[in-house]
Amino acid sequence: MATPKLQSGDRLVLATHNPGKVAEMRVLMDPYGVEAISAGDLGIPAAEETGTTFEENACIKARATADASGLPALSDDSGFCLAALDGSPGVYSARWAKNGEFSFAMDRVLREMEGKTDLTAWFVCVLAIAWPNGQEFTFRGEVWGDMVSPPRGKSGFGYDPIFQPSGHTMTFAEMSPAAKDAMSHRAYAFRAFANNYLRG
Repeated sequence: MATPKLQSGDRLVLATHNPGKVAEMRVLMDPYGVEAISAGDLGIPAAEETGTTFEENACIKARATADASGLPALSDDSGFCLAALDGSPGVYSARWAKNGEFSFAMDRVLREMEGKTDLTAWFVCVLAIAWPNGQEFTFRGEVWGDMVSPPRGKSGFGYDPIFQPSGHTMTFAEMSPAAKDAMSHRAYAFRAFANNYLRG
């Protein structure tokens, strides 16, 4: 079966209801002329994330959205990981938030990290594209650094205020959107996706 590609003028559904993720993905997609619409725009409900890995959850969301829309769907499953917590919150990063408010999640991270000296942290993003013909492919991106406390910065979303990437003095939330987009876990995964499935 030939591998399809997206080109300028095509429509792609972003399998997320997270406005921060939608905004980041639209910026990344814009140079390719692909129209990115969200599952929320089409009234497609969020799929239940029953997987135990980023790859599994990304594929679940992409497949459900592609089947519901009849269009290619791109999903993102991402999370914040801490070495001292054995990789948690990881795939459960969103569930540590309360009603979508990540201030609760960050408070929990800081409580559980009290007294721990290993501040190694990393973000993971797995993108999955599902085509209406049944094909699915995944792409993984990671960025490493340290957890910081107290939280710093007002930009970005999620755990950005407590993550400082290696070699930098600012957290993701202190960086401009362009600076973060150039080096984020989502950007790395997107580049792998774009190199394979987007026509410039």
